[in-house]
Amino acid sequence: MEKGEYVTEKGMGAPAYDDPARIVEDKGVRMGEAADMYGDIDTAEEYGYVTRGLKSRHIQFIALGGTIGTGLFLGIGRALTQAGPLSILLGYTFTGIAVFGMMQSLGEMATWLPLPGAIPQFCARYVDGALGFAVGWNNWYASAITLCAEISAASLVIQFWQGAVGINIAAWISIIIVVVICLNIFAVAIYGEAEFIFASVKIITIVGLLIMALCVDLGGSPTHDRIGFRYWKNPGSMELYISSDPNTGRFLGLFSTLVNAAFSYGGVEMVAVAAGEAENPRKNIPKAVRRVFWRILFFYVLGSLAIGVLVPYNDPNLLSAQSNGASGAAQSPWVIAIYRAGIPVLPSIINAVILTSASSSANAFLYTGSRYLYALAQNGQAPRFLLKCSKAGVPYWSVGLTASISLLTYMSCSTGANVVFEWFQNLTTIASLFTWCSICIAYVRFHAALKAQGIDRNTLVFKSPFQPYTAWAAFAFFAIIIIFNGFYVFSPSFNVDNFVTSYVGIPIFFALYGFWKLFKRTKWLNPADVDLHTGKAALDAADLHWPEQHPRNIFERVWFWIA
Repeated sequence: MEKGEYVTEKGMGAPAYDDPARIVEDKGVRMGEAADMYGDIDTAEEYGYVTRGLKSRHIQFIALGGTIGTGLFLGIGRALTQAGPLSILLGYTFTGIAVFGMMQSLGEMATWLPLPGAIPQFCARYVDGALGFAVGWNNWYASAITLCAEISAASLVIQFWQGAVGINIAAWISIIIVVVICLNIFAVAIYGEAEFIFASVKIITIVGLLIMALCVDLGGSPTHDRIGFRYWKNPGSMELYISSDPNTGRFLGLFSTLVNAAFSYGGVEMVAVAAGEAENPRKNIPKAVRRVFWRILFFYVLGSLAIGVLVPYNDPNLLSAQSNGASGAAQSPWVIAIYRAGIPVLPSIINAVILTSASSSANAFLYTGSRYLYALAQNGQAPRFLLKCSKAGVPYWSVGLTASISLLTYMSCSTGANVVFEWFQNLTTIASLFTWCSICIAYVRFHAALKAQGIDRNTLVFKSPFQPYTAWAAFAFFAIIIIFNGFYVFSPSFNVDNFVTSYVGIPIFFALYGFWKLFKRTKWLNPADVDLHTGKAALDAADLHWPEQHPRNIFERVWFWIA
């Protein structure tokens, strides 16, 4: 069969051949998807394409790891001291419900069309090219700077151990950068294995901590002190925040936990970004998304409950560690709980897990940042050379450009430069909230497009419940947090620095949107004209090529259920 035989005169924007299944059959899934996306086999072979190298266990554990970050080990401590145990339990629960609704919406779109990068493509296809541009570049920048922040955090966490104190922090930064790049540049399967290991460590740790919390609470620690809900009575279940009025102070404390929880859940959408490189995505993506609720319930809701019963919100060690900016595990309420229970050794183990978590996040943000850049290039909103992939299916220009931003991490080594580095970080504070809002908007338009084009949602492989109301409710929740996330800057007196930190992300996002809107004169798409099908034909044909796995014994049955 000669190169280019599949090409017809349909042009870009629609499949440029009559039978995409033929390319999948003759040249493989990878070339079939590339030709379906780019419009002809010549372009597909010129640029290459990402490969579906992420196995089911990779996807399931990426989804798990995406819900367990440093926020659950460290960030939750600040929420506890600000608002009290009942507030963090309610705050993480309410935010978790909204995140679940958003993920249901994203899961339906990612199962219909599992594309690399996914989110910018959904926004550009279903809503407006300008929204795809804004989401894509905002996410890329946020991922790249967060990559730097996680590398910096990991290098600081190492300082928890006395043996590392005398070593220049730049040495640790260099080692982490090299490791993270190596995990991403060779093959997506290597990234998947690394995340599988990182996520396994985090899961084992949090399960162990929850069991430890139950034992300590019931008096099973070396001190044999049965704690129960003692700290919910004294000092209390809800701390007053900003206002001395009991009702207002408790409400503001509760609202502050919503903001904290939203930041902690950041990255939960990562599984959809990886959908374009997942094996058998129509099976594995719904499986991961359906379990988000139970992961949120188990890890965050039970985790916040455990912290609330083990550590009082006025614990002097926790307050001191936060005010002094102590390194690594010293700020973790889990470590404070372990010290209070008189259990030796565990603090160093928790610090190692926090180091693993920060390294995992750096690895994941380099991956997602590169795929957002790749998605922008597919949308025609980034230079076309970024589409170039290696033989192993890695978009190496996208990975390299994103990784180059990690060099900014060295700014954190100098006091003067660190101020600038923190300013860069401040630009990313609400980026994930804008991403979640954009996902909800994209879903509402996707839902309308299905209806306008006569596609019955009951025929979908994955159908999210109560739509489009679920998406609207999640959008409203996240929008409220964006608008009011900096409420604390006005009391006791207006703080300019905190105001900029809280709200600078809003003009940046709308500036990106407005730039592309004016530059390309884009319009909101009519649901009847939305492109629901480019790239789908090859994926439909590929569904027939994924082998069906059947458990041979009880152990395989359990493993297949988990992963």
